[in-house]
Amino acid sequence: MPQNPPDQRPAPRENRENSGTNAYDLVLSAQVRTALSAGLPVVALESTIIAHGLPRPRNLSVARELEGLVRSAGAVPATVAVLDGRAHVGLDEDQLARVAGDPAVRKLGHRDLAPALAAGASGATTVSATAFLAARAGLGVFATGGLGGVHRAWAENQDESADLRLLARTRITVVCAGVKSILDVPATLQRLETLGVSVVGYGTGRFPGFYLSSSGEPVDWTVHSPEEVVQVIRAKEALGGPPAALIVANPVAEQHQLDPVLHDRVLAEALDACRERGISGQGVTPFLLDQLMRRTGGASLEANLAAVRGNVVLAARIAVAAAGAR
Repeated sequence: MPQNPPDQRPAPRENRENSGTNAYDLVLSAQVRTALSAGLPVVALESTIIAHGLPRPRNLSVARELEGLVRSAGAVPATVAVLDGRAHVGLDEDQLARVAGDPAVRKLGHRDLAPALAAGASGATTVSATAFLAARAGLGVFATGGLGGVHRAWAENQDESADLRLLARTRITVVCAGVKSILDVPATLQRLETLGVSVVGYGTGRFPGFYLSSSGEPVDWTVHSPEEVVQVIRAKEALGGPPAALIVANPVAEQHQLDPVLHDRVLAEALDACRERGISGQGVTPFLLDQLMRRTGGASLEANLAAVRGNVVLAARIAVAAAGAR
């Protein structure tokens, strides 16, 4: 069993087991539980962007802002995280502040959930972990920034995000701004097709490039309203078959995207630096993202946040439309 950091020691096992519930059951906040019982719209939000994607203390203000955007659109926010070995769907203010402020909070993908729960650890959830826990809790809509995907030079390193396979077996609608532009976008779209994950562009015929409104790659289907997204959701439900996510690719507004010329130049130079320094495997993505942040003067971060805000608002509108269509 992995060792726990001193500030993440689990409660004594006898206390957890005698609490009246299974120690590994999901913990739904009161607001989320009430909303689900009443058939009200709920939107899942990941917590990795809070704990690991933004500088402190701005990360907490952004977390509150995103939850506020969901509420303003008429839905209930459900930020997902693991705290002291319990998976939470919906956080209160103190829990949100803890995820934002505790440097010991780990980054948890789907594969990490069981070890984290067993060890009594605390962690912020990535796309794969958030989608899994949200779907298990009965949530139908999840908003994030960008998905993981197939990495460049896949033929050499076989490096691909766990997001893809998890979404191929999880019935949830994910609103995102495409995949990170540092990835192999055409290969990622091919992989999603192979895995049976449906992709629709929201108001666009081009797949978004996260920081960019367009990656240049086409999408086969375009929807123009939350109601049209709900029609696709209902058609998937009626067809049945293997569970798989619906990806709603929502481009960042052109006025908020990273300057494409600057993006392409910095990314090309960063990829050259990777090769020169011998950076490979899991070290590539954080290096490239850091280079984009530093060498664009923080403009990549602002484009990221603009994309996330747009996705959160759209996800809430879809959730509201879906609740009204029941």
